[in-house]
Amino acid sequence: MAPIPRLRDYKGPALLSYGFRPFFLFGSLYAGLAILVWLPAFYGEIEISTVFTPRDWHVHEMLYGYLSAVITGFLLTSVPNWTGRLPIQGRPLLVLVLAWVAGRIAVTTSAWIGWFPAALIDLFFLALVAAATAREIIKGRNWRNLKVLVIVAVLLAGNVIFHVESHVDGVADYGVRIGIGASIMLIMLIGGRIVPSFTRNWLARENPGRLPASFGTFDVITLICAGAALVVWVVAPDWAITGAALIASGVLQAVRLARWAGDRTWRDRLVLILHVAYAFVPLGFILVGASSLGLVPASAGIHAWTGGAIGVMTLAVMSRASLGHTGRSLAATASTQAIYALAVLAALTRVCAALEPQWNTLLLHAAGLAWVAAFLGFVAAYWKILTGPRLER
Repeated sequence: MAPIPRLRDYKGPALLSYGFRPFFLFGSLYAGLAILVWLPAFYGEIEISTVFTPRDWHVHEMLYGYLSAVITGFLLTSVPNWTGRLPIQGRPLLVLVLAWVAGRIAVTTSAWIGWFPAALIDLFFLALVAAATAREIIKGRNWRNLKVLVIVAVLLAGNVIFHVESHVDGVADYGVRIGIGASIMLIMLIGGRIVPSFTRNWLARENPGRLPASFGTFDVITLICAGAALVVWVVAPDWAITGAALIASGVLQAVRLARWAGDRTWRDRLVLILHVAYAFVPLGFILVGASSLGLVPASAGIHAWTGGAIGVMTLAVMSRASLGHTGRSLAATASTQAIYALAVLAALTRVCAALEPQWNTLLLHAAGLAWVAAFLGFVAAYWKILTGPRLER
């Protein structure tokens, strides 16, 4: 039997030849530029023409804007590998990209066009992504990966709630927590697959010895406990039992990470950064749990999850996937390592800004600038990789 071709006979621009290319590039560009806008908006120096509060615009565009783009790029690249089907490229891919861009414009100008039209335009993108993913998984009969589609559906539902809640109450709470909870669950699911897998492959080749523990009963237990704790947190974030459940889940996730032999990967920064990124998952659980008990500000744990787990993990995955899928060597250059360092610095500084109120303004600006430098640095370093042709080794 002839192997299934990985790509159609595509003659268009390289940027539209695979889903990761436009969504990783434009998503990262937006992540950096959005913070440049949000910081002066947060301090009242400029005004964004959105119906959202400055905080809600910031949260929404990081979760349902930037992260949705990266998730889409990941899915459009991974689903063909899972199903054996041809990837979405060319004009259909351009439609998805334009739908995402339209959502960003609609949300940012929602004070002009109205909250309901803006919501419909914004929601249309995730609905398209969910439909496209479902179609490919079902036609490919790849049933075990339907759980990823469930996470996308939860993100879509969270976005609906975010828009309605903001319109009715003036501020979004449940929509924020649903988006964060779904994102962290996705990182635990996908990260639990790729981090030990890439680590095992590198160690077996370059550093024989102790290998990551295989996925088993312990991993299932940690995921069930973490998922349950996140659901309770979404519903009742201030309960003492919520705090206890989150802290317990954080400890379990830390043990899970320790079983993946990350301490043996120092020589390969592309592998090491995956472990560093995942470390923000248990840190976030513990800090958010502590905030439920009234011990620390809630934003400390929230930003450990969002700035750390989401921000650093997406950069780690984007850089690795961009190199691998364009035929380049899987090696972190000096610029890629600098991007990683800036992202980690941004996350840690943002957590410290929440924990040290007297230094909040200084640390907030430092975190913002480090974040902007990391993501715009990714755009600069990977522009030719994402817009140029694949290298044939």
